[in-house]
Amino acid sequence: MAEIKQELAHISKLFPGVKALDDVNFRLRKRTTHVLCGENGAGKSTLMKIINGIYRQDSGDVFIDGNKIEIHNPLHARRLGIAMIYQEMSFVPDLTLEENICLGHWPIKNKIMVDWKAVRLNTLKLLEQEGFHYSPETKLRSLSISDIQLIEILKAISINAGIIIMDEPTSAITSREVENLFQKIEVLKQRGTSIIYISHKMDEIFRIADEITILRDGKIVQTCSKDDVDEKTIVELMVGRKIENQYPKKTIKVGQEILRVRNLSSEGIFNNINFYLRKGEILGFAGLLGAGRTEVMRALFGLDPCEKGEIKIADKIWKIKNVQHAMAAGIAMLSEDRKRYGIIPMLGVSDNVVLTVLDKFIHNGRWYKQKENEAVSVICRKMRVKTPSLDSKVYSLSGGNQQKVVLAKWMVREPSILILDEPTRGIDVGAKNEIYQLMMEFVEQGRSIIMVSSELPELLSMCDRIYVMHEGTITGVLNREEFSQAAVMQLAVQTVA
Repeated sequence: MAEIKQELAHISKLFPGVKALDDVNFRLRKRTTHVLCGENGAGKSTLMKIINGIYRQDSGDVFIDGNKIEIHNPLHARRLGIAMIYQEMSFVPDLTLEENICLGHWPIKNKIMVDWKAVRLNTLKLLEQEGFHYSPETKLRSLSISDIQLIEILKAISINAGIIIMDEPTSAITSREVENLFQKIEVLKQRGTSIIYISHKMDEIFRIADEITILRDGKIVQTCSKDDVDEKTIVELMVGRKIENQYPKKTIKVGQEILRVRNLSSEGIFNNINFYLRKGEILGFAGLLGAGRTEVMRALFGLDPCEKGEIKIADKIWKIKNVQHAMAAGIAMLSEDRKRYGIIPMLGVSDNVVLTVLDKFIHNGRWYKQKENEAVSVICRKMRVKTPSLDSKVYSLSGGNQQKVVLAKWMVREPSILILDEPTRGIDVGAKNEIYQLMMEFVEQGRSIIMVSSELPELLSMCDRIYVMHEGTITGVLNREEFSQAAVMQLAVQTVA
């Protein structure tokens, strides 16, 4: 049995009205990957923030290498050899790659000056050692989400951490990059590093875990070897109930065409995009990261310009130049990055939900708060948003409930076309099931959905048709009877002749 690297004994943490952690005991062994599972709000992030010094436990003790330690803050945790890669990535977009990597542990010369030569040499050595092909001078603002995720991993490696916490590290990277990450995890374990890995993806869990701990409602439900449990058992332990149908797809008779896109193009990004959408249909867009799926949807929603093309909605040609035009055409879009584009974290649930319909509650300079509260209450119940109150700050909600707040924000407008870009990224299986149910309820009303997803199982299970993209072009379309992972992947890597 591997030697214990870190132990948390009888950890409890109380927030106003919520006991986030209740007498938690957790052991991390050296040179192992310990996977932490649980629904959003189960206490995983709170536990990790205690390990990383962001929170202080109300009771209980933390031990590292057998020594009782009080972790005062993240810088102290870093000095103790603890690094955390957050799902909501922490970086400074206008700093360079080398500056982001060295943040908080700058090499110093003459006791007062940053040793920029050492910064460059250390970064180049790290990039070469880990096989990352970037320039140290690249500003992170110019990189994709997947690139930044890999830089976050580099930052953890750069401090020679003995404990690395990875919170949903594969949520924004390609399958090839996932393979590279898993290889790096094995190398890190061989170097003596211990990994705490948070994930909702069952294939990942059983691929890399040595041990698995399942949290529910702030308590440890079970800790075991991955060989002693199966996927169904983990899901049921996480949610505390049986999920009979993970993908609640129903057969719905599709109606007439509601959207037709012809020759939509944006130079260097996507070219000659042609597709159609029918009422009551869930239309999928698949492809590898960088294929151009998100960029097409952003152009359709008026977020980005396009050079040419025609958008026809319900027999009317629309010149969509901005979001206001798209909203007027009956389109709503849930972005892949809810933190940056979907919510205002410091505002309350109600304030976020009414962002798209403020005109409904303000007349002649007067704000009708009671009318707003009634409308928000109705839509939040419909969206199954779990929140202590409508005034609760959105940042305090779980990832799944934040996603449902974003959905509520658009649903209150009653759009006819809903674009969902990675709608289940970073949320647990229970919340995913609820999102799928909400999708079905939406199309049962005769409305339509376009879903962009990197999760092939959800595309294959929930969609009626799937368009596949590669390098900015559509390489094919599959009807439901043609669906298979192999068919999608074949189109995802082929170039249009």
